[in-house]
Amino acid sequence: MVTTGSLLLFLTASIPLILFPGPSVAFILATTLRAGRRSGLAATAGVETGYLVHVLGAVVGLSAVITASAQLFTAVKVLGAAWLLWMAWRSLRARSEGTLADLSPAAASGVRSSTAFSRGLLVGALNPKTAVFYLAFLPQFVSPDGGPVWVQLLVFGLLFIVLASVLDATWAVAGGSLRRLLPAVRLRVVDRFSAGIYTALAAVTLTVRRASTTG
Repeated sequence: MVTTGSLLLFLTASIPLILFPGPSVAFILATTLRAGRRSGLAATAGVETGYLVHVLGAVVGLSAVITASAQLFTAVKVLGAAWLLWMAWRSLRARSEGTLADLSPAAASGVRSSTAFSRGLLVGALNPKTAVFYLAFLPQFVSPDGGPVWVQLLVFGLLFIVLASVLDATWAVAGGSLRRLLPAVRLRVVDRFSAGIYTALAAVTLTVRRASTTG
């Protein structure tokens, strides 16, 4: 069982990291502005599910294998960056007309929500930086008195995702309010903002370095 001391230490270290908005927050906001609060929340669920992939990977050792292999790590980086750049290209070619106020209720339909979820899932799962983060961050809080290591890693990883989900969902809700406050914003501007976010995510993905294996 995870010790109280380890849990408190983990919360103390995790909360500041979660409070600082990163690329995933920008992606969620871009999705909310373009497709509504419901899609923003779906994107949040997708991102957190993608993070869950990395947590499970860290627990079973897959993250260690990927970060230890230059070829596998590079393949994941290139695949993730290529998908993000393709999404950026799609956003640039959208050629949307009108403003946020012109979007119909269909913009927040189930189809868009499922699309937002799948995109969020790929944003979270195809980011090697996340794999490196969990692999380097979670083991720091494992205690010899806390029971099986894999159980502790799983508990810490799931707790981190729960905390991140709360904050990211808050950003999605705030984005929905912002969308109503800025009805005159052109959809082309939102599409270009989205393209910029995807491009930035791709750049971050390509610059991630492998974790050192020299100890």
